[in-house]
Amino acid sequence: MPKGLIRATGALLTALALYSLLGFLILPGIALRVANQQLANYATVPARLERIELNPFSLELTLWGLNIGEPGKEQVGFERLYANLQLDSLWTRVLHVADVQLDKPKTEVLFDKSGTLNLTQLFKLPASEPTPDDPESKPFPLRIERIKLAAGYVRFEDLRPSEPIEFLYDTLDFELKNLSTLPEDNADMTLVAAGPQGGQIDWTGNFSLVPIASEGKLKVTDGQMKAWWPYVRDALPLVLENGVLNFSTDYTLNLSKETELNLTNTTASIAPFAIKAPDGRPLARLERLDVSETSIDLAKQQVIVGKIRSNKLETWAAREADGRLDWQRLFASQPSKPAATSEPASAPATADSPAAEPAAPSKPWQVLLKDVQLRNYQVHLADRQVKPEVALDLGPLNVDVQNFDSLNQSPFTLKIDTGLGKQGKLQASGQVNLNPISAKLKVDTKDIDLRVAQAYISPFIRLELRSGMLGSNLDVNLKGTEPLALQITGRAQVDQLHTLDTLKTRDFLKWQRLVVEGLNYQHGDSLSIDKVSLLQPYARFMINDDRSTNVDDLLIPQPADSGAKSTSKSTASNEKPLGIHIGQIAINDGSANFADFSLTPNFATAIQQLNGKIGTIDSRQAKPASVDIKGKVDRYAPVTIKGSVNPFDPMAALDIATSFKRVELTTLTPYSGKFAGFRIRKGRLNLDLHYVITKGQLKAENKVVVEQLQLGEKVDSADAVDLPIRLAIALLKDTDGKISIELPVTGDLNNPQFSVMPIVWQTLRNLVVRAATAPFKFIGGLVTGGGAEDLGNVSFAAGSSELSKDAESALVSLSKALKERPALRLEIEGTAAASSDGPLLAAQRLEREYQYNYYKILQRRGDKVPAQASLLEVPESEKAPLLEGIYRTRLKLQPPAEWKDLSRDERTAKLRDGVIKFWSGSEVLLRQLGQDRASTIKDYLVDKGQLEDDRVYFIDASLGQAEKDGRVITPMHLDAE
Repeated sequence: MPKGLIRATGALLTALALYSLLGFLILPGIALRVANQQLANYATVPARLERIELNPFSLELTLWGLNIGEPGKEQVGFERLYANLQLDSLWTRVLHVADVQLDKPKTEVLFDKSGTLNLTQLFKLPASEPTPDDPESKPFPLRIERIKLAAGYVRFEDLRPSEPIEFLYDTLDFELKNLSTLPEDNADMTLVAAGPQGGQIDWTGNFSLVPIASEGKLKVTDGQMKAWWPYVRDALPLVLENGVLNFSTDYTLNLSKETELNLTNTTASIAPFAIKAPDGRPLARLERLDVSETSIDLAKQQVIVGKIRSNKLETWAAREADGRLDWQRLFASQPSKPAATSEPASAPATADSPAAEPAAPSKPWQVLLKDVQLRNYQVHLADRQVKPEVALDLGPLNVDVQNFDSLNQSPFTLKIDTGLGKQGKLQASGQVNLNPISAKLKVDTKDIDLRVAQAYISPFIRLELRSGMLGSNLDVNLKGTEPLALQITGRAQVDQLHTLDTLKTRDFLKWQRLVVEGLNYQHGDSLSIDKVSLLQPYARFMINDDRSTNVDDLLIPQPADSGAKSTSKSTASNEKPLGIHIGQIAINDGSANFADFSLTPNFATAIQQLNGKIGTIDSRQAKPASVDIKGKVDRYAPVTIKGSVNPFDPMAALDIATSFKRVELTTLTPYSGKFAGFRIRKGRLNLDLHYVITKGQLKAENKVVVEQLQLGEKVDSADAVDLPIRLAIALLKDTDGKISIELPVTGDLNNPQFSVMPIVWQTLRNLVVRAATAPFKFIGGLVTGGGAEDLGNVSFAAGSSELSKDAESALVSLSKALKERPALRLEIEGTAAASSDGPLLAAQRLEREYQYNYYKILQRRGDKVPAQASLLEVPESEKAPLLEGIYRTRLKLQPPAEWKDLSRDERTAKLRDGVIKFWSGSEVLLRQLGQDRASTIKDYLVDKGQLEDDRVYFIDASLGQAEKDGRVITPMHLDAE
C-alpha cells in the first residue's frame, strides 16, 4: 500500500476518532455544563439537566432528566427529549428535523391569590433590546417531520377564586406531523388528554404556521363542571351540585388577515345539572340539555343553533315581600369587584389635547334558534308579598320555539303547553317579535283554579273564594308596549264560582257557570261582549237599617294617599273612560236572598228559578237596557221584573216593574211575632211595585194584596206595635178574604233627607190606625220577614225504626234545602222512649230468645234446622217450657215460691210479664233502637236525598218521652262547618 494512502487513511481515522470523541463525549459534556450554569444563573428555583447525549453521525440529540423546582415539588421538567436533525439542512437552507420526542413532560400551572403565574417567576431574564418590526422579514425556515409528546402530566391550580380551582391531566399524549414554517405547509396533529376526575379532551386536525391556520375536530367527554365552576361562583352566587358537560365541534381557524374562526357540527350536552343558592335552597335541577346542528362564525358574529332539546328542568322562583324576585335579590347580594387595570390611567384631556372620540357601537351578535323543544319542565312559583303566601306550580311545562332571531329580522314561532296548579291547563301558540315587541297568540285555558287569587282580594274585600274554575279560548294581539296596544278576542267561562261572606259566614255570590261570548277588549279604549250567560247564579243582597248594604260591609277601607290621589285625578281627567258594551245578559235558573232592614218591620225573602234576559248595555249610549226576568219566591210564588234601566246612570232614567204573587206569609212569622206581636197562621201576599225615575225624580206605585190572612197566638215582644191588629184584619177583609192596599210614593232622590221606606211604613201604620177606628178601612202589610219550614223532627211508631211517608217527604225537602246551603251540616239525635218502645222491644227480644233456645234443642236432637235461628218458627206449645229457662237465665232469679200454686197459663203469664218488664227497661235495647232510627234517617238522606254522607253526624242516642199517641220524636239539629 502506498505511504500516501496509508497517511491519508491514518489521518482520516484520526479525524474520525477526534470527531467521535468530540461528538460523543466532549460536546455533550460542555453543553451539559453550560446548560446547568445558565439554569443556575437565571433560574429562581433549583434547576438541573441530568444528561445530554449526541450522536455526531446520525445527528441525534437526547436530553435526559430536566427538573426545575424544589426537589419533590418540580414545576417544569421531562424525562427525555429526543431530536433527529437531517443532513439535508446544509444544502436546502431549511432546518430539517426528522423526529422530536418528549417523554413524560411535567408542568405545574399555578396562580396565587394575587394572580401571579408561577411559570413567569421561574427565571430572571435580562431585559432585551426592542427590535424594530421588519415587514419584509420571513420566519425562520423549519421543517419537523414528527413531534410526539408521550405520558404528559399537567396540573393546574388557581387560588384567585373564593374556592380554589385544581384539576389534573396525568395522561397527555400529543403528536404533530410535518410541522413547517414554509408557506402553505400543513401539519397533522392529534391530542388526547385525560385525568383521574374525567373530562377527556380529544383534538385532531391540521395546523400551519405560515399563515397561522388550523382545521380539525375538538371533543370533550364527561367534563366535570365542578372543576371550573368557582369562576362562575364568584360572578354569580350559584352553588353547583352536579354538572357533566360533553362537547364536540369541527372548527376552522385562519389568522392570515383577521381572526376567522368557524365552528360547525357543534354539539353540546349537559346531563345532569343542578344548582342551589348559598343558603342551600334548590334553584334548578336539569335532567338533560342537548344542543346540536350548531355553527358559530366569529367574523360574522353569528350563532346558528339547529336543535335544542331539554328534558325535566325543575326550578323555583319567588317574589319577596319587597316585590323583588328572589333570583334578583340573590344576584344583587353578590359584591361587585373593581375592574383590574393593566395600564395606567390616561391623562385628562387638555386644551392642547383633543378629547377622545366616542367609540363606535360594536356590531351585535346574531343568534338564530331554529328548533327548540323543552319538555316536562316544572316551575314552582311563590309570591311572598301577599299574606298568606301564594304558591303556584307550572308543569309539566312544554315549550317549542322555531326560527328565533336575536336581531328580530323576522318573528319566531312560540308554543307553550303547561299544567297550572293541580288541574289547570294552559296552551298558547303563535308568532312573537321582540323588537318592537309584538305578538299574535292563540291562548286556551281550562280549569284554572281561581282560588289562587284569594290572597290578592283579601286586602280589599272580606270575601272567601271557595271555588272557581276559569276556562277560555282567546286570541291575543299585542302590537306594542309603549303605549300598550293590546287586543283580546274570544270567549271565556268561569265554572263553579262560590264566594263566602266572611263576616256572616254565608254565601254571597255564586254560579254554576258564567260564559262570556264575543269578547273583544281593546286596551285603554273599550270592552265589548256579545253575550253573557249565567247558569244557576245566586246572590245575597242586604240593605242595613242605615241604608248601607252588605256589599259596603264587605269592602275594606283603604288608606288615603294624597299624592297618589292628586296624580290619579289629573291622569283620570286626561284619559278617556273605558267604553263598555254588553249585547245581552241571559240568566238561567238563578236564585237570590234579599233582605231590607231599613224597613220597619224588616223584610226578607228568597227567590228561586230566576230566568230572563237583560238587553244591551252600553256606557257610551244613554239608551237604557231592557230587563225581563221571571222567578219564584220560596219555590212556589212567582215573581217578575220588567222594564228598563241604565246601570251606568240609574238616577237619570229607570222604569222597573216588579211583581210578587202568592207569597206565603207564614214564612214571615218570626218578623210578625217581633214587630206585630202575633204569629201568622195563614195567608198569602201579592205585591206589585212600579218605580219610575226621571232625572232624579221618583214616582212609585206600590200595590199590596193579602189573601186569607189569619193571625196565630199572641207573642210577647218589646218591639211590637201597640195596635189592634186582629180587629183591623177582621174588619177590613172583603167577602173574598182579601185586603188590598195602594201606596203611591213620589219625591226627589237628590234630596238626602228623602227616604222611601219610612214613607211606606208611615202610610201603612196610618191605614191600620184608621182600620181600628173605622171598620171600612184597613192596611194589612204588618208582617214582614222570613222563615223556613220546620223539618227538625222525625216521628217513629213505637218500637219501629221505619220511616213513614210523611217523614220521607219531609226528609226529601230537608235534603234539598241542605244541598242549597253547603255550609250547613246535620246532627241527628237518635231517641227512644221506655214507656212506648220498651214493651215492644222486650217482646221482640223474647221472640228471638225463643228461636235461639229452640234452635239449640233441635240441633241436639239431630233434627233438620234452617240456616239460622231467626228463620225458625217456634210452636206455641214449646214456648212455655222455654220461658222457664229464659226467666232463670236472663233475670238470674228463681220464680217466686207462691207461683207453684198457679195454673200453667197463669204461671206462664207471670213469667212472661217478668221477662217483658225486665227487658222493657233495658237501656242497651233502647239506645240501640235510637241509633237505628238515626241510621235510618241518615241512610234515607244519603241514598234517596243524595246528600253527602260527610255532612250528616250522629249525636249520642238519648232516652226521651213518647207522644200521647205513642209515637217517639227523634230531633235533629243544624250546625255550620
